[in-house]
Amino acid sequence: MVSSETGPYSDRTIADGIWRYDFRTGGPGGDNAKLIAAYELKVPMMLFRKLRPNVYQALYPVFVTSVDRNAGYVTIAIEDLRDVGDHTPSAIEKRYASIIAKRRIHQPAFRAMVLRAYETRCTVCRFGHAELLDAAHITADSESHGDAEVTNGMSMCKIHHAAYDQNFLGISPDLVIHVNRELLAERDGPMLRHGLQEMHGQSITVPKAKNEQPHRDRLAARFEAFSAR
Repeated sequence: MVSSETGPYSDRTIADGIWRYDFRTGGPGGDNAKLIAAYELKVPMMLFRKLRPNVYQALYPVFVTSVDRNAGYVTIAIEDLRDVGDHTPSAIEKRYASIIAKRRIHQPAFRAMVLRAYETRCTVCRFGHAELLDAAHITADSESHGDAEVTNGMSMCKIHHAAYDQNFLGISPDLVIHVNRELLAERDGPMLRHGLQEMHGQSITVPKAKNEQPHRDRLAARFEAFSAR
């Protein structure tokens, strides 16, 4: 299944991890019959969510949790939310769905989009092995406006991500790297010297596309927290 909320159908998110998926045009046969059979047999399916042009997220397993033949759509839920997806979720269920979806859906999609935008390179040091790269949030995802958007993230290797999260390293709105003053004064091994101290005053590497570069207002707010440390 391929789903896009900007496509020709009325596909949309009902709650985090639960979607409405419209029948395809052309009558009850074909793919529509397969959706109904998947519901009746309770077999898993794979859903490809369109995140942006030519970028999809594969989710497996998902299940068809209800069928509305008259309105011409089914509901689909990731495995953890099968019991929630067969009715309109309550407030408690929506909260549970949000927690599950953040772990299973939003975080992996966020990482994939950020690493793609940064060409699988750390924005600070240009390290280029995906296994050791994270998508670092500028505005923390625990905050209400900590959206899983490319402009709220930067690709960072694990050492720089940890330093950024702990405010040992900051990035100002003009895209310059700053290292905590106390850390700059320390004398330790080559990791501290080359991995952090030598980054001070350098500029980060950002995506070529302006609409994927880090949001300057978010950077400014985060840099205030770093400066106050």
